[in-house]
Amino acid sequence: MAEGEEKNGIIDSMPLFAKELIAGGVTGGIAKTAVAPLERIKILFQTRRDEFKRIGLVGSINKIGKTEGLMGFYRGNGASVARIVPYAALHYMAYEEYRRWIIFGFPDTTRGPLLDLVAGSFAGGTAVLFTYPLDLVRTKLAYQVVGSAKAQVKSIPVEQIIYRGITDCFSRTYRESGFRGLYRGVAPSLYGIFPYAGLKFYFYEEMKRHVPPEHKKDISLKLVCGSVAGLLGQTLTYPLDVVRRQMQV
Repeated sequence: MAEGEEKNGIIDSMPLFAKELIAGGVTGGIAKTAVAPLERIKILFQTRRDEFKRIGLVGSINKIGKTEGLMGFYRGNGASVARIVPYAALHYMAYEEYRRWIIFGFPDTTRGPLLDLVAGSFAGGTAVLFTYPLDLVRTKLAYQVVGSAKAQVKSIPVEQIIYRGITDCFSRTYRESGFRGLYRGVAPSLYGIFPYAGLKFYFYEEMKRHVPPEHKKDISLKLVCGSVAGLLGQTLTYPLDVVRRQMQV
């Protein structure tokens, strides 16, 4: 009992931004791991169109399962989680901070959808700039198709395809292209994240406003609002995501 109270005391004593940082990071890591298999297939659809897109979702699942096993669905997920924890934490914390700065700096600003749109956009851009190299590494690792004969395409030597892990991918990319190489494809990422992040927070906050007061704390409703907001934002900015993946590999 005393131990539980001590933990609660530590949490309560933490500054608000630290709580937001931890909450955003943990939830982001869990969410990314849950959808990692579909994310891997999406990247392969975007970058290996001839090999995977023509066989469809079910065919791709079967192909990865046969050639790489269960862990093949999670190839690159380590880099994804390593990125998404600071990304989600920074995104969520920066959103709240930008929102507060705008409210305090411009007291006459209306607290509505426009405020959420602006704060969300700047928060997304901030998070992308700080974590982009990990996103690049995640894509490079997920792009590898181990055990597939078609991975040995004539235009790309095998030794340039296979990375041994996150550190190896980082070091080889830096040796080959320098610091700029770690940010290849960041431009379409920023072009996409500003409207995506802004629209996501905008749709989320707008939908929450229409939830009856007695259901404001309902977790399932928050989940639905977040899912729909993410779906709408991702769909509207998806073409830029394809461009980013193509540039990264």
